[in-house]
Amino acid sequence: MQYGFVIDHRKCIGCHACTVACKSENDVPVGSFRTWVKYTEIGTFPAVKRHFAVLRCNHCTNAPCVTICPVNALGKRDDGIVDLDKDACIGCKACMQACPYDALYLNEDTGGAEKCHYCAHRVEQGLKPACEIVCPEEAIVSGDLHDPQSRIAQLAGLAGSVVRRPEQGTGPNVHYLGMDAVSLEPGLAKDPPTYLWSERRLAPPPWPDTDDTHPHATTVLDVNHDVHWGSKVSAYLVTKGIAAGAALLAWLPATLGVRGFGARWLPELLALTFLLATVALLIGDLKRPQYFFRLLTRPNLRSWLVKGGFVLGAFGALTAAILAARFAGLTALADALRIPNVALGALCAGYTAWLFQQCEGRDLWQSAGKTFWHLQVQALLLGAVALLPATAHLSTPAWTLTAIAAFAAFLHQRFADAKIRGPHPTRNARQAASLLRTIPIAPGSDVLAWRAGLNLTGGGAALLALVTVLDALGPSLAVALAAAIAVGLYFYEQAFVRAAQLPPLS
Repeated sequence: MQYGFVIDHRKCIGCHACTVACKSENDVPVGSFRTWVKYTEIGTFPAVKRHFAVLRCNHCTNAPCVTICPVNALGKRDDGIVDLDKDACIGCKACMQACPYDALYLNEDTGGAEKCHYCAHRVEQGLKPACEIVCPEEAIVSGDLHDPQSRIAQLAGLAGSVVRRPEQGTGPNVHYLGMDAVSLEPGLAKDPPTYLWSERRLAPPPWPDTDDTHPHATTVLDVNHDVHWGSKVSAYLVTKGIAAGAALLAWLPATLGVRGFGARWLPELLALTFLLATVALLIGDLKRPQYFFRLLTRPNLRSWLVKGGFVLGAFGALTAAILAARFAGLTALADALRIPNVALGALCAGYTAWLFQQCEGRDLWQSAGKTFWHLQVQALLLGAVALLPATAHLSTPAWTLTAIAAFAAFLHQRFADAKIRGPHPTRNARQAASLLRTIPIAPGSDVLAWRAGLNLTGGGAALLALVTVLDALGPSLAVALAAAIAVGLYFYEQAFVRAAQLPPLS
């Protein structure tokens, strides 16, 4: 059984009755929508036609929001409805990144995610969804798509029946009849600075002149969709990189002849300190941080938020065990434990690649293999410069860590260039890549994060190599250059994280 919708745009008059009924029936907050009507005008004067698109959750057969939700707040019922337990949600916003249809929103009053649930409370009593009941043209048809005798199945089987973004592989269960392709394809119509009846709450993205939009199509009415992952996620990537990098290179100082604090204690202290900072950022980014423990009490083992949590936990436990062994005088054991911690450090650095890949709505993040190796490079860069101040007075360790940092900075630049060049197989990915170089380091700033980030990491690594060659590297200068490189990576991540969230999904 699979409940779904057919929306017949041969009949739709764009009256918004479905939107109003949905908001009234489900107490949807002002400014948020579970179903909405987008207006697209196509043509040139005087031959311009307005097209309507009724948009909502697709109750996907393979729902990515269900897969990524770390606490099983989202689930697919036996009748095919993708439902959400609002009380279980921790407000991580991952489902909003996973949905390719922008169908979930954050209730700012409660801190939890919400979406269309097919008016399940009505369906369970034998009633139709509220949106269908009020449609004056009977343009909305609900029912079981798996029942070949049902009206909805027969309509969905008509020639010209289409679904949104089938290339995402989610198996959407909302079918459209008589829909213009330009209205249904997000990002194909031009995005104006104002809408039909009002100013926009959020400005449109600064698309470059080379953007591949339709020359005579404009979206004149739509709803706003926020950017949900921001500076905390960018900072988490940096702090996690420092922690992982310190573990990846923990064996190196002692191997190069360093003795005392810099070789015995510093790598694990750095790893544990920045791991704790990472966990604090992750919890702080939740809209319901008081419920973070649900990651353990009701985990969804398919979600990389949960798998990543296990990786961070194992990494932290082994790092703490190394410090405990060192404190107890078990030097050989502590040194031996550093070997498996290299593997955990690599997983700590790289698991975010698979988390990003589960964000089906963000096509720029879908190259998990490349992202994994890029995160390893960033971890090596951050680990090398983090360990350098304690070894700056020794020639061989300083030279070795500087060489690692310089080479990692070079590879980071190559990975960053590849994100611009592509290939980008979808319009969403192309649009996101075109925006990478337009994101400011902070709202209202004229300094662009992408260029500032690459300049700081590349310039910092180059200056580090120069002062090392000149034998002028001291601890204070090493700390300053390490901080500059870390800030540069933060700016880079700001661009990467934000740009992927800007292309429209509806």
